[in-house]
Amino acid sequence: MTARNTTVQADANAPAVTALLAHFVANHPSKGWTDEVEQQAHRTFANWAGCAVGPSTHETVTAALAAVQALEPAPQAAVLGRKERVDMANAAMLNGISSHTFDFDDTHLKTIIHPAGPVASAALALGEHLGASGRQVIDALVLGVEVSCRVGNAVYPHHYDRGWHITGSTGMLGSAAACARLLGLDAVQTQMALGIAASQPVGLREQFGTMTKPFHPGAAAKAGLMSALLARHGFTSSRRALEAPRGLMQVFSDKTDWAEITENLGQTWEIALNTYKPFACGIVIHPAIDACVQLRNGHALTADQIARITVRAHPLVQELTGKKTPQTGLESKFSVFHSCAVAIMKGQAGEHEYADEVVRSPEVIALRDRVELIVDRQIHEASVDVTIETTDGRSLHIFIERAIGSLERPMTHDLLKAKFVDQSAPILGLAQSEQAWLACMGLADQPDLKTVLQSLTQG
Repeated sequence: MTARNTTVQADANAPAVTALLAHFVANHPSKGWTDEVEQQAHRTFANWAGCAVGPSTHETVTAALAAVQALEPAPQAAVLGRKERVDMANAAMLNGISSHTFDFDDTHLKTIIHPAGPVASAALALGEHLGASGRQVIDALVLGVEVSCRVGNAVYPHHYDRGWHITGSTGMLGSAAACARLLGLDAVQTQMALGIAASQPVGLREQFGTMTKPFHPGAAAKAGLMSALLARHGFTSSRRALEAPRGLMQVFSDKTDWAEITENLGQTWEIALNTYKPFACGIVIHPAIDACVQLRNGHALTADQIARITVRAHPLVQELTGKKTPQTGLESKFSVFHSCAVAIMKGQAGEHEYADEVVRSPEVIALRDRVELIVDRQIHEASVDVTIETTDGRSLHIFIERAIGSLERPMTHDLLKAKFVDQSAPILGLAQSEQAWLACMGLADQPDLKTVLQSLTQG
């Protein structure tokens, strides 16, 4: 029998980031941030809520709900967009699944984490059960997002490149932090909650294009909530679960930049860097869609005028969205070829453009087949170079440095509201959808969650 080499190349002197984050979550003052951060927290919550309501009747959510109901859960918390109620842990999971089903949710561009899915889903479900105020939920959201994104900053991109879906594999930490805050856990209990959550990372990139991708933020939400509940009742974990040589961060990444966690903690805020998608697909396709829409509108292009679309983009675009022949709507969200085709044909790329029937449309397939992707390592992953050759001999070119929806070109308040209403009105009706937007954007001023929950669910 061959002896194993058990040498661990790890940092045995890492700073005590588990304890540091726990103290931060337990003791940072309510609304201890700028008005800009406060506004962004509400934009994050509202965008998440709309993204959870919109797919609430999708087969992904319906299947997950059926599985949960087989457990005969107690009706503790709401499932957004629906009339059913389930236990709070499974409500967190279901709302997390729903919010990511259309791949339309928020993105922390530095890490490609979708932070609200795990954190807001858990905070709202637990907050409803506890009778929390809107202020408490917003506080929990800001602090939970900070934890998941700072850990993400410390391990990205190495961790992501290994094949982890970083939204799920850091989201359970943000969810645990948010729930620990709502439960009023002290620093030691919060440290235990983070430690318990650290043993529950979820999410493989192999699952992109299937129902299991949105399961990742849902599972992370449930895992974090349960971690906080366990800690509340005295369940213990390692005090160094994040930073130890065989702790979460050093096990799942070759890169552990501890300064990304420790520097300016409580002074700068990751939620201030959050962005919101104008297109319902993988974020790396957005520059290409933006380019095609601009060329279409600027030159009044129609599909029959297109001879070829050439997209020069970073290798990550090929890796994540190189599906040339998607068969379903979920698969098409990871196809730069489909996305460019619908951008030209429809002038947009909302959820309707990723419906199964659109993916299988002969007209869309014909144009999709005229899209060519060229990998160019010199192009930033957030940029794209697109040339359209027309049947009458024209060559139309555009370079997109940063797409609409990025930090450099953020979605306006009006665009974000329009996105919210477009998703939620088919489920809730226009009048209720408008009320839900106002309730979400004013959440911190509400003494409880009744108004926002009534507006986001069916009676």
